Amino acid sequence: MAKARKRPRRKKRTKSDNEAEAAPPRHWYARPRTWIMAGIVAVLLAGGAWGLTVAITGETPEIQVYKTATCGCCGDWVDHLKRNGFAVKVKDLEHLDLIKRMGGVHESLQSCHTAFVSGYTIEGHVPADSIKRLLKEKPSARGLAVPGMPGGSPGMEGADKEPYEVLIFDDIGGAKVYARY
Repeated sequence: MAKARKRPRRKKRTKSDNEAEAAPPRHWYARPRTWIMAGIVAVLLAGGAWGLTVAITGETPEIQVYKTATCGCCGDWVDHLKRNGFAVKVKDLEHLDLIKRMGGVHESLQSCHTAFVSGYTIEGHVPADSIKRLLKEKPSARGLAVPGMPGGSPGMEGADKEPYEVLIFDDIGGAKVYARY
């Protein structure tokens, strides 16, 4: 029978051997955790700088518009928003009642289309300037409305111009004048 081979014994280390083989101290720049944290901080700062750039350049957020496919003035209002710097997404629906209820639009404030932007409801032919003002001031309100379809409002341009009001409204149907055109 063959004899089992014995492993050679390791040399016993002395204190002087351990000191010679000890790793040099790790500096802050040599630690992986430091680089990971630095990367996270850089991403956060870049995101904050991007947000500041958006605020400074006046970029407007995306606005979601719900309208019926057959409404021509709604399409003209969407074009008005685009000309004024809004990114617009449009969804054609057969019925808008549910959308208007979701947006908190009281019957007395209703018009032909409803939109949503940054948590606010926009009902009817509200001028882009009023929407931009709303987004800048950030009042405690449900949204803005131009009830009906007044001539001369964005999307309703034509020969018959009439004065109209933009109303700011709350969740319980209260409204007051926000702007006059």
